[in-house]
Amino acid sequence: MTRTAVDRPPHPRYRGWALVAAVLALAVFPAAEPRTTVRHKDDTFITAQTTGILNIEGGECFTDPTYSRRAGEVVVLYRPCEERAENQSYAFLHAADGPWDRSALAAFAWTGCGDDFARRWTSRATSGLAYYPVLPTAETWADGDRDVMCVVYRPGGQLTRSLVPLLR
Repeated sequence: MTRTAVDRPPHPRYRGWALVAAVLALAVFPAAEPRTTVRHKDDTFITAQTTGILNIEGGECFTDPTYSRRAGEVVVLYRPCEERAENQSYAFLHAADGPWDRSALAAFAWTGCGDDFARRWTSRATSGLAYYPVLPTAETWADGDRDVMCVVYRPGGQLTRSLVPLLR
């Protein structure tokens, strides 16, 4: 059987050059940034007991929760929106006093944050954004915490500027 140029292995002299070319290509054309996975955030993603969340004020951006060796726990940190933050607070709701009822509080939070989201961005489909509420926990509720933070984010991406439009 006669071999053609197509099924002949490359000459050993050319294999070395191919390896050098591949290494140079990786050095000259660095790999693209890793893609951020689309992450669904719900009312359990961050709570009032997540370290750092109570330091975030209206309109401020912050990181997703990550473990901090320095703090020895999971924390969120303030980050300017322009520096690729993952979240931005856009509203605060005040829940009525009463006994702790997580399901009623969650329903109140999703409705209130959803109404405010629709006033600002119309819909998830047209804006490409999503939202979630940050709820008090049973422990913070017992201490008098009645505030729900509404947070906007870009699924699968980071922020490069403030997303909060001014209301008229």
